[in-house]
Amino acid sequence: MRHYVALMRPRQWIKNLAVLAGPVFAMSLDPASMIRCAYVFGAFCLAASASYAINDLIDRHADALHPTKKFRPIAAGNVSPAGAVAWSALLITVSLTVCIVFLNPVVTALVAGYFVLVLAYSLSLKKRMILDVIIIAVGFVIRTVAGAEAVDAYVSPWLIVCTFTLCMFMGFGKRRCEIDAFTGKGEAASFRKTLTGYTPELLNNLISVSAGIAVMTFLLYTMDADTPTAFPKRHLLYTLPMVIYGVFRYAMLVQSGRIAGPTEIFIHDRPFIGTILIWALVAGVVVTEPFWAGGSVLALTDLAQSPHIP
Repeated sequence: MRHYVALMRPRQWIKNLAVLAGPVFAMSLDPASMIRCAYVFGAFCLAASASYAINDLIDRHADALHPTKKFRPIAAGNVSPAGAVAWSALLITVSLTVCIVFLNPVVTALVAGYFVLVLAYSLSLKKRMILDVIIIAVGFVIRTVAGAEAVDAYVSPWLIVCTFTLCMFMGFGKRRCEIDAFTGKGEAASFRKTLTGYTPELLNNLISVSAGIAVMTFLLYTMDADTPTAFPKRHLLYTLPMVIYGVFRYAMLVQSGRIAGPTEIFIHDRPFIGTILIWALVAGVVVTEPFWAGGSVLALTDLAQSPHIP
């Protein structure tokens, strides 16, 4: 059974925390909303694991040539192709059942659409340069939208744009890590076809451009006065140093050639993890400010900037 659990890639479930972005920034933090968030998180974990099983089945021969992925259950021969298909079918069935029973039809459709998109990615789209990374980013957008829909929160265009640009940046970083895992283009091509077109120089440029777009998008979001929010989002501008440090450190690590992938950074790199935690703490203070602001420093700052103050 442990091989089937390994096939689910539970370490990758951290990606599904993206479903919390919408509820947190919409301040839908009541117990009922948090329970629905747990359901949608679980549904995406199961749907993602179902897609991993199919992807590993398709890539089993290429994975066998990879320095680390050759130990995956199907590539190593610990799970049969028939077993992988049956396991995938069970996981997606349970995922959609959770959505139908505990969540709304919109979330059910989003989870189903996510699974179909990932299947299309595994079968064909991952062979298309640049489009492969765009599909990965769209998958994260679907997660964030589903999380917002699960708690009936307003889906801001900025939620979609910020998620998409940030995940584009991270996706190109992942490709950079994959190239560094091989010694030549022939070996890389046997693992992933698009790696024959990507070069370290091209990916470094794509990472730099997408990093700039991601940071600029965050800045535009914080300064947009036309989008209503339940908290003073302009105060998120104070987290800019942390955002820049996190983005730049991620870029530095993936271009160093010492990192196997983004998940390793999120799990093992202490400075990066610390930056995320500090940003989350400060952002949490900003998001919850309406509850405690009163005479806070941030409230007094707004008062001092008011045109009614001589």
